[in-house]
Amino acid sequence: MKKIPTMIILLSTIFALALSACGNGQATPEAMETPVPSSAVIAEGRIEPVHAANLSFLATGVVQDVHVGVGDRVNEGDVLARLSNADTVEAQVVAAQQKYDLLLRDESGDRARLWQAYLDAQKARGTAEKKWEDLDVKNIEDRIEDAEDEVEDRQVDLQREQENFDKYKDLPEEDDQREDAEDDLETARENLNSAIRELEKIQRERDTVRAAYDTALAVEAEARHQYELAADGPNADQLSLAKSQLDSAKDALDAYVLTAPFTGVVADVSVKVGEQVGPGTRAVSVIDPGAWMVETTDVTELEVVRISEGQPVIIVADALPDAALKGTVSEISQAYVLQSGDILYTVRIMLDEVDPLVRWGMTVEVTFESRE
Repeated sequence: MKKIPTMIILLSTIFALALSACGNGQATPEAMETPVPSSAVIAEGRIEPVHAANLSFLATGVVQDVHVGVGDRVNEGDVLARLSNADTVEAQVVAAQQKYDLLLRDESGDRARLWQAYLDAQKARGTAEKKWEDLDVKNIEDRIEDAEDEVEDRQVDLQREQENFDKYKDLPEEDDQREDAEDDLETARENLNSAIRELEKIQRERDTVRAAYDTALAVEAEARHQYELAADGPNADQLSLAKSQLDSAKDALDAYVLTAPFTGVVADVSVKVGEQVGPGTRAVSVIDPGAWMVETTDVTELEVVRISEGQPVIIVADALPDAALKGTVSEISQAYVLQSGDILYTVRIMLDEVDPLVRWGMTVEVTFESRE
């Protein structure tokens, strides 16, 4: 398509009117053309989908499966085609995934057990704490003082009876005085031992409860420490390595399997089953037919200054001259291209509507409506 300067169109129109007037005295409506305003800019361009992807395998191999055909609708992530090597790599992905999942389950189980141990320790500490709080420690300490006094008294008695026995210890064992002194000494010793046992019993009433409470506090602290250590997982290093291996296997699989990058329609399938392909071979093209745009190819520096974002545009495809489409300028490139001595800028236009017959790459004539 050749871009026709506005002035030539105007001259052609005037010339046609003059010929018509000479022949019939007036111009017929069929012979008249609507003149293009002098302030309008006309450009050429191509229709393209806003979202389009030409997909190629990242590895060399033989095409094993092609799952789609031209016109098929696909969803993001759908498998489009596979190389024969994909089965082996896919098995590696499955193995790596199973290993990672197993470690993850073990890690989760260990963490759950540590959490349960911490909860049990909290419960035990609470029970011990309650017993300690309910204990009448003041009463026990008063009784301990009384028991300690009793022990001291019995120690005095024992000392006295020991001194008394020492007076007769050298007498024969059958001597009545010696026997009486020895019996009194034994009684004093038993009374002292009984007093000591009573003292220890009262002390245990306090110390046993306190020891249980202190032990529960220590167990709870350790359980909490172990659980906090598990924050990164008991198998953190193994998990990290397994995750790295899984990611590597998935990256390798991506080289042998083509998937749809977005939801759309298959525009072209360039490979066949059994064909040897490489990274440079275009395999499948996918487009989103719901959004189209036009990129101009010949807007000059003198014309770009008369175009602005948001400006309405009329688009006519060369293949569909009777179907005028409407659009809006969405972007004007800040960079230029030097072509045959002309400074050209790319203008992008979003189409408001699309004729069902429009195809990717069709050439169009774009008329930027006057801003005046």
